[in-house]
Amino acid sequence: MSRALIIGGSRGIGNNIIKEQLSLGKECVSISRNSSGIHDNLLQEFNVDVTSGELPDIDNINSIVYCPGSIILKPFSQITEDDYKNDFEINVLSAIKCIKKYINTIKSFENGSIVLFSTVAVNQGMPFHSSVSVAKGGVEGLSKTLAAEFAPKVRVNCIAPTLTKTDLASRILRNDRIEENIANKHPLKRICDAEDISSMATFLISEKAKNITGQILRVDAGMSTLKI
Repeated sequence: MSRALIIGGSRGIGNNIIKEQLSLGKECVSISRNSSGIHDNLLQEFNVDVTSGELPDIDNINSIVYCPGSIILKPFSQITEDDYKNDFEINVLSAIKCIKKYINTIKSFENGSIVLFSTVAVNQGMPFHSSVSVAKGGVEGLSKTLAAEFAPKVRVNCIAPTLTKTDLASRILRNDRIEENIANKHPLKRICDAEDISSMATFLISEKAKNITGQILRVDAGMSTLKI
């Protein structure tokens, strides 16, 4: 039986994807620095830091969802070269490391799938986002290149959300007033929840998305394309 591999499943979007897979009765595997806190016979967990640790050998994987990310928002004058390197390591190089490790088992299944994550800030220039935009721009390029290279055996797509209510964004969404102000900058006047993004990832690794590959899916309450 094939399984989905969720990397970064201890919290936020990745944790939600695990719960959605389990609710569908599907087996899945989690690789994360910390435990997901989910106890289910259909879930296998490995506690590994993918940026520095050795990835475990795992069989019967037909899809990967790579969730680790970073949010470093600073003026260009204050961002260091190490900030850029760290963002690139987390978002791009570690994703490549995971894909290289598991691509052969994914290719052994029909309708293999890889889902990566970008950000609305790549498509729409935003101040203080230069480091994350550089890294996530690399993710978008990687997604399209691998989609072409791995077709027709494996589909590769990328989700580009707006700011999403997760632990990672909690330092930005510090109170209700800030959250309301940010929500009002979006055409739909709201901020995404983790469930809004995880449900897209769950769809993309399913049979229902069998004709979708090489796409950047912008789940951003209209931010990237609408001006109202």
